[in-house]
Amino acid sequence: MGYFLYKRFVIEVLMSQEDIKARIKAVAPEGKIACAAAFRLAEELGLSRKDLGEMLNELKIKIMHCQLGCF
Repeated sequence: MGYFLYKRFVIEVLMSQEDIKARIKAVAPEGKIACAAAFRLAEELGLSRKDLGEMLNELKIKIMHCQLGCF
């Protein structure tokens, strides 16, 4: 368990930031992730959807099949 600063928020996590990014890349190997899968991943990692979205942007991973019709 630990903490890391992402943007201006301190987030308590069970994994390091590098482990989280590796997990994201593992579920989106082609640089794409379905919206529903991103929601589940955020919950599994203990991150807000917004924070996961920012990490996806940072990693240049695209969200597809958006549940809101935004992407």
